[in-house]
Amino acid sequence: MDARGLPEPHENASTVPPAPPMVATSRQRFALPSARTWIAGAQWLVTLATCAFLVVPVIMSIVAGLTVNYFRGIASGLTLRWLEEVWTQYHGSVFLSLEVAAATLAITLATGVPAGYALARSRTRVSRMIEELLVMPVALPGLASALALLVVYGGFSAFRMSAAFIVVGHVVFTLPFMVRPVAAICASSDLRTLEEGAASLGANFMQRFFTIVLPNARPGIVAGALAVLTLSIGEFNLTWMLHTPDTKTLPVGLADTYASLRIEVGSAYTILFFVMTMPLLVAMQWLGVDTSGANARSKRGVRARHHQDSQ
Repeated sequence: MDARGLPEPHENASTVPPAPPMVATSRQRFALPSARTWIAGAQWLVTLATCAFLVVPVIMSIVAGLTVNYFRGIASGLTLRWLEEVWTQYHGSVFLSLEVAAATLAITLATGVPAGYALARSRTRVSRMIEELLVMPVALPGLASALALLVVYGGFSAFRMSAAFIVVGHVVFTLPFMVRPVAAICASSDLRTLEEGAASLGANFMQRFFTIVLPNARPGIVAGALAVLTLSIGEFNLTWMLHTPDTKTLPVGLADTYASLRIEVGSAYTILFFVMTMPLLVAMQWLGVDTSGANARSKRGVRARHHQDSQ
């Protein structure tokens, strides 16, 4: 009680003193980013700088192929003259590259798909040795592989002077990129189970291969096909060693244009090369192509762990 006989404010149990207003301090308003934010920002900065380092030269090369004079830049005006000149002189190389790539794809499909299936089904040491031998041309320089082909088959003049000689070299180089994705898919335990079920129903080997193996191995086949086409069109080292004046492919023609000491012509040829290969690269990215088979192996590992957990 106070002097006037009134109760003190704190004596009333039902009365709760109001909470003081929250006032944001200057440190709260202007808090520094966390260490994680700084690290993420640095990663983005490095990534963008790397992309610019790789992409800017390509863009400048494309622009050079569309300008009247490279040394004056865009100020000299834009033109399609160099593209027309390149197409007039090297359109034969374009069609030859497409023919070689198509022939290479057909041979790698006919040989690589059965080989990948056989290697996936075999667990012997010999099959592992064969797989390593198939990958060997990728580890060797293209010039070394070309020299080996010249030593063995160079004496057959008609074969040596034809585009078929280049196709053989491309098949040797690109076959591993067809075999490995197909083998990774065919090694799946699910595929083995489907085959065993079909065999129990009376399906022979050919029926199982065409109705079960090929449809289920389609992701690996598509991945290998796109990789083979892209590598065949862009292969230079091996092709340069094997080509003749009548069998110039796109990369060899590109080297010739740059040797002409006319930057605009070489850059225009780069545009043509870019137009042909970019759709394949986009398709590989869009379809999630994994030529090494790592994604397929990781998915099988996840399915195996899930099966073990369910048991």
